[in-house]
Amino acid sequence: MEAMNDGLPHPLQITRRHFFGCSAAGLGGLALSNLLLAENAGGGGSDLVSAGVPHFAPRAKRVIYLFQSGGPAQQDLFDYKPLLNERNGEQLPAHVRRGQRLTGMSVNQASIPLAGSQFTFAQHGQSGAWISELLPHTATIVDELCIVRSMFTEAINHDPAITFFQTGSEIAGRPSFGSWLSYGLGPANRDLPSFLVLMSAGQGGQPLYARLWGSGFLDGRHDGVPFRPGKDAVLYLSNPDGICGSGRRAMLDTLRRLNRIQFDQQLDPAIESQIAQYELAYRMQTSVPEVTDLAGEPDEVFELYGPAARTPGTYAANCLLARRLAERGVRFIQLYHQGWDQHDNLPAAIRGQCLETDQPTAALVKDLKRRGMLEDTLVIWGGEFGRTSYSQGTLTASNYGRDHHPRCFTIWMAGGGVRPGVTYGRTDDYGYNIADADGNPINPSKHAFTPGAVHVHDLQATILHLLGLDHRRLTYPYQGRAFRLTDVHGHVVDDLIG
Repeated sequence: MEAMNDGLPHPLQITRRHFFGCSAAGLGGLALSNLLLAENAGGGGSDLVSAGVPHFAPRAKRVIYLFQSGGPAQQDLFDYKPLLNERNGEQLPAHVRRGQRLTGMSVNQASIPLAGSQFTFAQHGQSGAWISELLPHTATIVDELCIVRSMFTEAINHDPAITFFQTGSEIAGRPSFGSWLSYGLGPANRDLPSFLVLMSAGQGGQPLYARLWGSGFLDGRHDGVPFRPGKDAVLYLSNPDGICGSGRRAMLDTLRRLNRIQFDQQLDPAIESQIAQYELAYRMQTSVPEVTDLAGEPDEVFELYGPAARTPGTYAANCLLARRLAERGVRFIQLYHQGWDQHDNLPAAIRGQCLETDQPTAALVKDLKRRGMLEDTLVIWGGEFGRTSYSQGTLTASNYGRDHHPRCFTIWMAGGGVRPGVTYGRTDDYGYNIADADGNPINPSKHAFTPGAVHVHDLQATILHLLGLDHRRLTYPYQGRAFRLTDVHGHVVDDLIG
Protein backbone atom coordinates (compact mmCIF):
# COMPACT_ATOMS: atom_id res chain seq x y z
CA MET A 1 0.00 0.00 0.00
CA GLU A 2 1.36 3.44 -0.92
CA ALA A 3 1.00 6.14 1.69
CA MET A 4 -1.07 9.00 0.31
CA ASN A 5 -0.92 11.29 3.32
CA ASP A 6 2.80 11.61 3.94
CA GLY A 7 3.16 15.38 3.68
CA LEU A 8 4.74 15.34 0.21
CA PRO A 9 4.08 18.24 -2.17
CA HIS A 10 0.90 18.07 -4.17
CA PRO A 11 2.35 16.84 -7.54
CA LEU A 12 4.08 13.90 -5.91
CA GLN A 13 1.00 12.74 -4.03
CA ILE A 14 -0.74 11.46 -7.19
CA THR A 15 0.83 8.21 -8.34
CA ARG A 16 0.54 6.94 -11.90
CA ARG A 17 -1.74 4.12 -10.72
CA HIS A 18 -3.95 6.59 -8.86
CA PHE A 19 -4.09 8.95 -11.85
CA PHE A 20 -5.21 6.27 -14.33
CA GLY A 21 -7.63 4.78 -11.82
CA CYS A 22 -9.32 8.11 -11.16
CA SER A 23 -9.34 9.02 -14.86
CA ALA A 24 -11.00 5.73 -15.75
CA ALA A 25 -13.59 6.22 -13.02
CA GLY A 26 -14.34 9.73 -14.28
CA LEU A 27 -14.80 8.62 -17.89
CA GLY A 28 -16.82 5.65 -16.77
CA GLY A 29 -19.04 7.89 -14.66
CA LEU A 30 -19.70 10.16 -17.64
CA ALA A 31 -20.57 7.21 -19.83
CA LEU A 32 -22.83 5.71 -17.16
CA SER A 33 -24.64 8.97 -16.58
CA ASN A 34 -25.35 9.26 -20.32
CA LEU A 35 -26.65 5.71 -20.42
CA LEU A 36 -28.88 6.29 -17.42
CA LEU A 37 -30.21 9.51 -18.86
CA ALA A 38 -30.95 7.80 -22.17
CA GLU A 39 -32.63 4.88 -20.43
CA ASN A 40 -34.69 7.18 -18.26
CA ALA A 41 -35.75 9.34 -21.20
CA GLY A 42 -36.72 6.34 -23.26
CA GLY A 43 -38.52 4.48 -20.49
CA GLY A 44 -40.52 7.32 -19.04
CA GLY A 45 -39.21 6.50 -15.54
CA SER A 46 -38.97 8.76 -12.54
CA ASP A 47 -36.37 11.46 -12.17
CA LEU A 48 -32.82 10.32 -11.59
CA VAL A 49 -31.65 10.39 -7.98
CA SER A 50 -28.10 10.68 -6.74
CA ALA A 51 -27.36 6.98 -6.32
CA GLY A 52 -29.22 5.58 -9.34
CA VAL A 53 -32.59 4.68 -10.73
CA PRO A 54 -34.79 1.60 -10.20
CA HIS A 55 -34.21 -1.29 -12.59
CA PHE A 56 -37.95 -1.33 -13.31
CA ALA A 57 -41.12 0.36 -12.11
CA PRO A 58 -41.33 -0.02 -8.31
CA ARG A 59 -44.44 -1.01 -6.40
CA ALA A 60 -43.09 0.40 -3.13
CA LYS A 61 -41.24 3.64 -2.45
CA ARG A 62 -40.23 2.95 1.12
CA VAL A 63 -40.00 0.23 3.77
CA ILE A 64 -40.96 0.16 7.45
CA TYR A 65 -39.41 -2.98 8.95
CA LEU A 66 -40.84 -3.93 12.35
CA PHE A 67 -38.17 -6.35 13.56
CA GLN A 68 -39.28 -8.42 16.56
CA SER A 69 -35.90 -9.40 17.97
CA GLY A 70 -35.64 -12.77 19.67
CA GLY A 71 -37.95 -14.93 17.58
CA PRO A 72 -41.74 -14.77 18.18
CA ALA A 73 -43.42 -18.13 18.76
CA GLN A 74 -45.48 -18.74 15.64
CA GLN A 75 -47.54 -21.52 17.28
CA ASP A 76 -48.88 -19.00 19.79
CA LEU A 77 -49.50 -16.17 17.32
CA PHE A 78 -50.21 -17.14 13.70
CA ASP A 79 -49.73 -20.85 13.02
CA TYR A 80 -52.74 -22.61 14.53
CA LYS A 81 -51.91 -26.23 15.42
CA PRO A 82 -54.78 -28.03 17.20
CA LEU A 83 -52.82 -31.31 17.04
CA LEU A 84 -50.27 -29.85 19.44
CA ASN A 85 -53.03 -29.27 21.97
CA GLU A 86 -54.38 -32.79 21.48
CA ARG A 87 -50.93 -34.34 22.00
CA ASN A 88 -49.71 -31.91 24.61
CA GLY A 89 -47.10 -33.64 26.80
CA GLU A 90 -46.36 -36.47 24.37
CA GLN A 91 -42.82 -36.85 23.09
CA LEU A 92 -41.79 -35.24 19.80
CA PRO A 93 -42.19 -38.09 17.27
CA ALA A 94 -39.02 -39.29 15.55
CA HIS A 95 -40.71 -39.08 12.13
CA VAL A 96 -41.31 -35.38 12.76
CA ARG A 97 -37.85 -34.58 14.05
CA ARG A 98 -36.31 -36.61 11.20
CA GLY A 99 -32.88 -36.70 12.82
CA GLN A 100 -32.54 -32.93 12.82
CA ARG A 101 -30.21 -31.39 15.38
CA LEU A 102 -31.49 -29.43 18.36
CA THR A 103 -29.81 -26.42 19.89
CA GLY A 104 -27.35 -26.82 22.75
CA MET A 105 -30.02 -25.48 25.10
CA SER A 106 -32.40 -28.41 24.73
CA VAL A 107 -30.41 -31.24 23.15
CA ASN A 108 -29.63 -32.75 26.57
CA GLN A 109 -33.20 -32.74 27.83
CA ALA A 110 -34.29 -36.20 28.94
CA SER A 111 -37.79 -35.38 27.71
CA ILE A 112 -38.86 -33.38 24.65
CA PRO A 113 -42.61 -32.98 25.16
CA LEU A 114 -44.90 -31.37 22.63
CA ALA A 115 -46.33 -28.09 23.92
CA GLY A 116 -49.73 -26.96 22.73
CA SER A 117 -50.53 -23.28 22.83
CA GLN A 118 -52.45 -22.01 25.85
CA PHE A 119 -54.07 -19.34 23.71
CA THR A 120 -57.19 -19.68 21.60
CA PHE A 121 -57.30 -18.98 17.86
CA ALA A 122 -60.07 -17.76 15.61
CA GLN A 123 -60.48 -16.94 11.94
CA HIS A 124 -60.77 -13.28 10.97
CA GLY A 125 -61.63 -11.12 7.99
CA GLN A 126 -62.72 -12.20 4.55
CA SER A 127 -59.43 -14.08 4.21
CA GLY A 128 -60.26 -16.26 7.21
CA ALA A 129 -56.71 -16.06 8.59
CA TRP A 130 -56.16 -17.78 11.92
CA ILE A 131 -54.96 -15.30 14.56
CA SER A 132 -54.28 -15.80 18.26
CA GLU A 133 -56.28 -14.09 20.97
CA LEU A 134 -53.00 -12.34 21.86
CA LEU A 135 -53.31 -10.16 18.74
CA PRO A 136 -56.84 -8.70 18.71
CA HIS A 137 -55.75 -5.53 16.89
CA THR A 138 -53.73 -7.40 14.28
CA ALA A 139 -56.85 -9.52 13.71
CA THR A 140 -58.63 -6.39 12.45
CA ILE A 141 -56.12 -5.87 9.61
CA VAL A 142 -55.70 -9.46 8.37
CA ASP A 143 -57.19 -8.61 5.00
CA GLU A 144 -54.28 -6.21 4.45
CA LEU A 145 -51.67 -8.81 5.39
CA CYS A 146 -49.67 -11.26 3.34
CA ILE A 147 -48.84 -13.87 5.98
CA VAL A 148 -45.91 -16.16 5.20
CA ARG A 149 -45.96 -19.27 7.40
CA SER A 150 -43.14 -21.05 5.61
CA MET A 151 -40.08 -18.91 6.25
CA PHE A 152 -36.85 -20.79 6.91
CA THR A 153 -33.32 -19.76 7.73
CA GLU A 154 -29.89 -21.31 8.27
CA ALA A 155 -28.85 -19.91 11.65
CA ILE A 156 -29.91 -21.39 14.98
CA ASN A 157 -28.47 -18.73 17.30
CA HIS A 158 -29.54 -15.11 17.65
CA ASP A 159 -26.47 -13.19 16.53
CA PRO A 160 -25.89 -14.94 13.19
CA ALA A 161 -29.64 -15.19 12.59
CA ILE A 162 -30.40 -11.50 13.02
CA THR A 163 -27.24 -10.60 11.08
CA PHE A 164 -28.46 -12.88 8.26
CA PHE A 165 -31.82 -11.13 8.05
CA GLN A 166 -30.33 -7.66 8.21
CA THR A 167 -27.30 -8.11 5.94
CA GLY A 168 -27.81 -11.30 3.91
CA SER A 169 -24.86 -13.00 5.62
CA GLU A 170 -24.36 -14.69 8.97
CA ILE A 171 -20.86 -13.21 9.09
CA ALA A 172 -20.64 -9.63 10.36
CA GLY A 173 -19.32 -6.87 8.14
CA ARG A 174 -21.69 -6.84 5.16
CA PRO A 175 -23.88 -3.81 4.36
CA SER A 176 -27.31 -3.84 5.97
CA PHE A 177 -30.57 -3.99 4.04
CA GLY A 178 -31.29 -0.29 4.45
CA SER A 179 -27.75 0.58 3.34
CA TRP A 180 -28.18 -1.44 0.14
CA LEU A 181 -31.40 0.44 -0.54
CA SER A 182 -29.76 3.80 0.12
CA TYR A 183 -26.91 2.83 -2.20
CA GLY A 184 -29.29 1.61 -4.90
CA LEU A 185 -31.86 4.41 -4.88
CA GLY A 186 -30.38 7.33 -2.99
CA PRO A 187 -32.28 9.78 -0.79
CA ALA A 188 -35.81 10.97 -1.43
CA ASN A 189 -35.49 13.81 1.11
CA ARG A 190 -32.22 15.74 1.11
CA ASP A 191 -32.84 16.92 4.70
CA LEU A 192 -33.09 13.45 6.28
CA PRO A 193 -30.99 10.29 5.95
CA SER A 194 -32.25 7.55 3.64
CA PHE A 195 -32.01 4.97 6.43
CA LEU A 196 -33.20 5.58 10.00
CA VAL A 197 -33.25 3.23 12.99
CA LEU A 198 -35.63 3.30 15.97
CA MET A 199 -35.23 1.02 19.00
CA SER A 200 -37.75 0.47 21.77
CA ALA A 201 -36.30 1.95 24.95
CA GLY A 202 -35.86 -0.06 28.12
CA GLN A 203 -36.30 -3.47 26.52
CA GLY A 204 -34.29 -6.45 27.69
CA GLY A 205 -33.30 -9.34 25.49
CA GLN A 206 -30.64 -10.14 22.96
CA PRO A 207 -28.29 -7.20 22.31
CA LEU A 208 -28.50 -5.07 19.19
CA TYR A 209 -25.31 -3.91 17.49
CA ALA A 210 -24.58 -0.89 15.32
CA ARG A 211 -23.27 -3.21 12.60
CA LEU A 212 -26.86 -4.40 12.05
CA TRP A 213 -27.56 -1.03 10.46
CA GLY A 214 -24.02 -0.36 9.27
CA SER A 215 -22.97 0.23 5.66
CA GLY A 216 -20.17 -2.36 5.68
CA PHE A 217 -17.92 -1.82 2.68
CA LEU A 218 -20.32 0.71 1.12
CA ASP A 219 -19.78 4.43 1.51
CA GLY A 220 -20.35 5.61 5.08
CA ARG A 221 -23.14 7.94 4.01
CA HIS A 222 -25.32 4.82 3.62
CA ASP A 223 -25.11 3.96 7.35
CA GLY A 224 -28.36 3.76 9.24
CA VAL A 225 -28.81 6.68 11.63
CA PRO A 226 -30.27 5.69 15.02
CA PHE A 227 -32.74 8.06 16.70
CA ARG A 228 -32.74 8.26 20.48
CA PRO A 229 -35.88 9.02 22.49
CA GLY A 230 -36.17 12.45 24.03
CA LYS A 231 -35.11 15.94 23.07
CA ASP A 232 -31.84 15.11 21.27
CA ALA A 233 -32.73 12.37 18.79
CA VAL A 234 -29.22 12.42 17.33
CA LEU A 235 -26.21 12.98 19.57
CA TYR A 236 -24.19 16.17 19.02
CA LEU A 237 -26.63 17.43 16.38
CA SER A 238 -27.69 20.51 18.35
CA ASN A 239 -25.44 23.53 18.55
CA PRO A 240 -23.60 23.82 21.87
CA ASP A 241 -24.21 26.81 24.09
CA GLY A 242 -22.75 29.96 22.60
CA ILE A 243 -22.86 28.73 18.98
CA CYS A 244 -25.55 30.20 16.73
CA GLY A 245 -26.76 28.90 13.40
CA SER A 246 -24.78 31.41 11.37
CA GLY A 247 -21.62 30.56 13.29
CA ARG A 248 -22.14 26.85 12.63
CA ARG A 249 -22.69 27.61 8.93
CA ALA A 250 -19.47 29.61 8.74
CA MET A 251 -17.54 26.82 10.46
CA LEU A 252 -18.88 24.21 8.03
CA ASP A 253 -18.05 26.39 5.04
CA THR A 254 -14.46 26.67 6.24
CA LEU A 255 -14.29 22.95 6.97
CA ARG A 256 -15.64 22.18 3.51
CA ARG A 257 -12.93 24.32 1.87
CA LEU A 258 -10.24 22.57 3.90
CA ASN A 259 -11.65 19.15 3.06
CA ARG A 260 -11.80 20.11 -0.62
CA ILE A 261 -8.11 21.03 -0.54
CA GLN A 262 -7.33 17.68 1.02
CA PHE A 263 -9.44 15.87 -1.55
CA ASP A 264 -7.70 17.63 -4.44
CA GLN A 265 -4.40 16.39 -3.00
CA GLN A 266 -5.38 12.83 -2.12
CA LEU A 267 -8.43 12.03 -4.29
CA ASP A 268 -9.87 10.02 -1.40
CA PRO A 269 -13.63 9.53 -1.92
CA ALA A 270 -14.10 9.22 1.86
CA ILE A 271 -13.38 12.95 2.11
CA GLU A 272 -16.27 13.77 -0.22
CA SER A 273 -18.45 11.49 1.88
CA GLN A 274 -17.45 13.42 5.01
CA ILE A 275 -18.34 16.71 3.32
CA ALA A 276 -21.76 15.36 2.36
CA GLN A 277 -22.42 14.03 5.86
CA TYR A 278 -21.47 17.34 7.50
CA GLU A 279 -23.91 19.14 5.21
CA LEU A 280 -26.68 16.63 5.92
CA ALA A 281 -26.09 16.97 9.66
CA TYR A 282 -26.46 20.75 9.33
CA ARG A 283 -29.80 20.37 7.54
CA MET A 284 -30.89 17.79 10.12
CA GLN A 285 -30.62 20.44 12.83
CA THR A 286 -33.93 21.72 11.48
CA SER A 287 -35.54 18.59 10.02
CA VAL A 288 -34.98 16.19 12.94
CA PRO A 289 -36.59 18.31 15.70
CA GLU A 290 -39.58 18.89 13.42
CA VAL A 291 -40.16 15.25 12.54
CA THR A 292 -39.60 13.91 16.07
CA ASP A 293 -41.98 16.38 17.71
CA LEU A 294 -45.22 14.43 18.10
CA ALA A 295 -46.98 17.21 20.02
CA GLY A 296 -48.86 18.36 16.95
CA GLU A 297 -50.52 14.99 16.36
CA PRO A 298 -54.24 15.06 17.23
CA ASP A 299 -55.61 13.10 20.16
CA GLU A 300 -57.36 10.61 17.89
CA VAL A 301 -53.98 9.56 16.46
CA PHE A 302 -52.63 8.83 19.94
CA GLU A 303 -55.82 6.91 20.68
CA LEU A 304 -55.24 4.87 17.54
CA TYR A 305 -51.66 3.93 18.46
CA GLY A 306 -52.42 3.50 22.16
CA PRO A 307 -51.56 5.43 25.33
CA ALA A 308 -47.87 4.46 25.18
CA ALA A 309 -47.53 6.51 21.97
CA ARG A 310 -47.23 9.63 24.11
CA THR A 311 -44.07 8.29 25.76
CA PRO A 312 -40.93 8.80 23.63
CA GLY A 313 -38.96 5.64 22.90
CA THR A 314 -41.81 3.18 23.31
CA TYR A 315 -42.68 0.84 20.47
CA ALA A 316 -45.97 2.71 20.03
CA ALA A 317 -44.23 6.11 19.80
CA ASN A 318 -41.73 4.66 17.33
CA CYS A 319 -44.51 3.31 15.12
CA LEU A 320 -46.07 6.76 15.02
CA LEU A 321 -42.67 8.33 14.34
CA ALA A 322 -42.11 5.80 11.55
CA ARG A 323 -45.27 7.03 9.84
CA ARG A 324 -44.02 10.63 10.09
CA LEU A 325 -40.64 9.64 8.65
CA ALA A 326 -42.33 7.76 5.82
CA GLU A 327 -44.40 10.86 5.03
CA ARG A 328 -41.17 12.80 4.64
CA GLY A 329 -39.63 10.36 2.19
CA VAL A 330 -37.23 8.30 4.32
CA ARG A 331 -36.50 5.18 2.25
CA PHE A 332 -35.91 2.57 4.97
CA ILE A 333 -37.18 2.85 8.53
CA GLN A 334 -36.04 0.05 10.83
CA LEU A 335 -37.75 -0.56 14.16
CA TYR A 336 -36.29 -3.01 16.67
CA HIS A 337 -38.29 -4.39 19.58
CA GLN A 338 -36.43 -6.81 21.82
CA GLY A 339 -37.66 -9.49 24.21
CA TRP A 340 -39.28 -12.17 22.02
CA ASP A 341 -37.02 -14.87 23.45
CA GLN A 342 -39.24 -17.01 25.65
CA HIS A 343 -37.19 -20.10 26.55
CA ASP A 344 -39.34 -20.37 29.67
CA ASN A 345 -42.33 -18.61 31.19
CA LEU A 346 -43.69 -18.11 27.67
CA PRO A 347 -47.40 -17.67 28.47
CA ALA A 348 -46.81 -14.61 30.67
CA ALA A 349 -43.87 -13.15 28.73
CA ILE A 350 -45.40 -13.32 25.26
CA ARG A 351 -48.62 -11.79 26.54
CA GLY A 352 -46.62 -8.78 27.69
CA GLN A 353 -44.83 -8.50 24.36
CA CYS A 354 -48.13 -8.52 22.49
CA LEU A 355 -49.65 -5.89 24.77
CA GLU A 356 -46.75 -3.60 23.86
CA THR A 357 -46.77 -4.21 20.12
CA ASP A 358 -50.15 -5.40 18.85
CA GLN A 359 -52.14 -2.15 18.89
CA PRO A 360 -49.41 0.17 17.52
CA THR A 361 -48.52 -2.33 14.79
CA ALA A 362 -52.10 -2.50 13.56
CA ALA A 363 -52.45 1.26 13.99
CA LEU A 364 -49.48 1.88 11.71
CA VAL A 365 -51.04 -0.15 8.91
CA LYS A 366 -54.42 1.56 9.38
CA ASP A 367 -52.84 5.01 9.56
CA LEU A 368 -50.85 4.48 6.39
CA LYS A 369 -53.92 3.21 4.55
CA ARG A 370 -56.18 6.09 5.50
CA ARG A 371 -53.49 8.54 4.36
CA GLY A 372 -53.17 6.82 0.99
CA MET A 373 -49.63 5.68 1.77
CA LEU A 374 -50.03 1.94 2.29
CA GLU A 375 -50.08 1.16 -1.41
CA ASP A 376 -46.49 2.37 -1.81
CA THR A 377 -45.17 1.68 1.71
CA LEU A 378 -44.05 -1.87 2.45
CA VAL A 379 -44.52 -2.85 6.12
CA ILE A 380 -42.71 -5.99 7.32
CA TRP A 381 -43.21 -7.75 10.68
CA GLY A 382 -41.11 -10.65 11.94
CA GLY A 383 -38.07 -11.92 13.83
CA GLU A 384 -34.91 -13.86 13.06
CA PHE A 385 -36.40 -17.37 13.45
CA GLY A 386 -39.30 -19.16 15.11
CA ARG A 387 -39.74 -21.39 18.15
CA THR A 388 -40.00 -25.12 18.71
CA SER A 389 -43.23 -27.05 18.95
CA TYR A 390 -41.81 -28.87 21.97
CA SER A 391 -41.20 -27.37 25.37
CA GLN A 392 -37.75 -26.30 26.43
CA GLY A 393 -37.49 -27.15 30.10
CA THR A 394 -40.29 -28.61 32.18
CA LEU A 395 -43.79 -28.58 30.73
CA THR A 396 -46.52 -27.92 33.29
CA ALA A 397 -50.24 -27.30 33.11
CA SER A 398 -49.66 -23.53 33.15
CA ASN A 399 -46.15 -23.01 31.85
CA TYR A 400 -43.79 -23.92 29.01
CA GLY A 401 -40.95 -22.46 27.00
CA ARG A 402 -39.88 -22.78 23.39
CA ASP A 403 -36.35 -23.09 21.98
CA HIS A 404 -34.99 -21.57 18.76
CA HIS A 405 -36.38 -23.08 15.56
CA PRO A 406 -35.07 -22.07 12.11
CA ARG A 407 -36.91 -24.69 10.00
CA CYS A 408 -40.26 -22.91 9.80
CA PHE A 409 -41.70 -19.70 11.18
CA THR A 410 -44.05 -16.85 10.31
CA ILE A 411 -43.56 -13.29 9.11
CA TRP A 412 -46.03 -10.95 7.46
CA MET A 413 -45.97 -8.04 5.04
CA ALA A 414 -48.52 -5.38 4.14
CA GLY A 415 -48.85 -2.74 1.44
CA GLY A 416 -46.13 -1.92 -1.06
CA GLY A 417 -47.36 -4.25 -3.78
CA VAL A 418 -47.75 -7.51 -1.83
CA ARG A 419 -50.89 -9.61 -2.17
CA PRO A 420 -53.29 -8.66 0.63
CA GLY A 421 -55.44 -11.12 2.52
CA VAL A 422 -53.42 -14.25 1.72
CA THR A 423 -51.60 -16.85 3.76
CA TYR A 424 -48.67 -18.34 1.89
CA GLY A 425 -47.10 -21.70 2.67
CA ARG A 426 -47.90 -24.18 5.39
CA THR A 427 -46.27 -26.32 8.04
CA ASP A 428 -46.93 -29.89 9.08
CA ASP A 429 -49.55 -30.70 11.69
CA TYR A 430 -46.95 -30.40 14.44
CA GLY A 431 -45.68 -27.00 13.25
CA TYR A 432 -42.17 -28.41 13.02
CA ASN A 433 -41.37 -28.61 9.29
CA ILE A 434 -42.47 -26.80 6.14
CA ALA A 435 -45.01 -28.99 4.35
CA ASP A 436 -46.29 -29.36 0.81
CA ALA A 437 -49.91 -28.85 -0.23
CA ASP A 438 -50.79 -32.31 1.11
CA GLY A 439 -49.22 -31.65 4.50
CA ASN A 440 -46.14 -33.80 3.91
CA PRO A 441 -42.87 -32.43 5.32
CA ILE A 442 -40.38 -31.12 2.77
CA ASN A 443 -36.72 -30.11 2.95
CA PRO A 444 -36.42 -26.81 1.07
CA SER A 445 -33.03 -25.68 -0.17
CA LYS A 446 -31.56 -22.21 -0.47
CA HIS A 447 -29.98 -23.20 -3.78
CA ALA A 448 -33.20 -23.82 -5.69
CA PHE A 449 -36.59 -22.26 -5.13
CA THR A 450 -39.07 -24.60 -3.47
CA PRO A 451 -42.71 -23.62 -4.10
CA GLY A 452 -44.41 -22.84 -0.81
CA ALA A 453 -41.15 -22.20 1.08
CA VAL A 454 -39.40 -18.84 1.53
CA HIS A 455 -35.70 -18.64 2.36
CA VAL A 456 -34.29 -15.44 3.88
CA HIS A 457 -32.63 -14.59 0.55
CA ASP A 458 -35.95 -15.21 -1.24
CA LEU A 459 -37.61 -12.69 1.07
CA GLN A 460 -34.84 -10.16 0.48
CA ALA A 461 -35.00 -10.65 -3.29
CA THR A 462 -38.78 -10.18 -3.23
CA ILE A 463 -38.59 -7.00 -1.14
CA LEU A 464 -35.99 -5.52 -3.49
CA HIS A 465 -38.18 -6.46 -6.46
CA LEU A 466 -41.11 -4.57 -4.93
CA LEU A 467 -38.81 -1.55 -4.68
CA GLY A 468 -37.91 -1.79 -8.35
CA LEU A 469 -34.51 -3.39 -7.84
CA ASP A 470 -33.20 -6.63 -9.33
CA HIS A 471 -31.32 -8.32 -6.49
CA ARG A 472 -28.89 -9.87 -9.01
CA ARG A 473 -27.96 -6.46 -10.43
CA LEU A 474 -27.73 -4.49 -7.19
CA THR A 475 -24.05 -5.25 -6.63
CA TYR A 476 -20.91 -3.61 -5.32
CA PRO A 477 -17.34 -4.55 -6.27
CA TYR A 478 -15.23 -5.34 -3.23
CA GLN A 479 -12.06 -7.40 -2.82
CA GLY A 480 -12.30 -8.75 -6.35
CA ARG A 481 -15.92 -9.87 -6.14
CA ALA A 482 -19.31 -8.36 -6.94
CA PHE A 483 -21.20 -8.55 -3.64
CA ARG A 484 -24.96 -8.31 -3.27
CA LEU A 485 -27.52 -8.50 -0.46
CA THR A 486 -28.65 -11.99 -1.47
CA ASP A 487 -25.07 -13.32 -1.85
CA VAL A 488 -25.33 -15.88 -4.70
CA HIS A 489 -28.83 -17.11 -3.91
CA GLY A 490 -32.37 -15.82 -3.75
CA HIS A 491 -35.49 -15.99 -5.88
CA VAL A 492 -38.36 -13.54 -6.23
CA VAL A 493 -41.51 -15.19 -4.84
CA ASP A 494 -44.07 -14.09 -7.41
CA ASP A 495 -46.98 -15.51 -5.40
CA LEU A 496 -46.38 -12.87 -2.72
CA ILE A 497 -46.74 -10.01 -5.18
CA GLY A 498 -50.15 -8.53 -5.90
